[in-house]
Amino acid sequence: MIAKPWEQLTPDEVFEMAKLRSDVFYLEQKITEEELDRFDRASSTRHYWIEDAGGFAAYLRLVRDATDEDTKSATSRSIGRVVVRSDRRGEGLAQLLMERVVADLGADSLLLHSQVYVTDLYHKFGFREFGEQFDEAGIPHIAMRRQPDQG
Repeated sequence: MIAKPWEQLTPDEVFEMAKLRSDVFYLEQKITEEELDRFDRASSTRHYWIEDAGGFAAYLRLVRDATDEDTKSATSRSIGRVVVRSDRRGEGLAQLLMERVVADLGADSLLLHSQVYVTDLYHKFGFREFGEQFDEAGIPHIAMRRQPDQG
């Protein structure tokens, strides 16, 4: 598993990240909203991934200084863009990425927007739902938070 800030990514790593995310979010899930954004290049964002001979097999990003949209309170970090290549799903790769992020951050609070069908993954790491379900890019989501005393 690899974790790097934007400044340390090679051109090939940026390509692999963009390819995996576009393959899943654009081609599979048909999301037509902005995929790459200013957070990708922020120096405080960390990119985590697992790769194999086929390129990036799983990926997520960790964004600093996120804002909880419902309460407008600052949350230390936000996890997003969690994605696993179709031929590697069901192997626990997203769980491995989450284990690493939680280990790296220790007691820091975390926020994420989960697709509703995968909330059980995040429950394993102390995340709890809050607020109402909402539509994000045409897919049902729920906000989840991990407080420092959870997980």
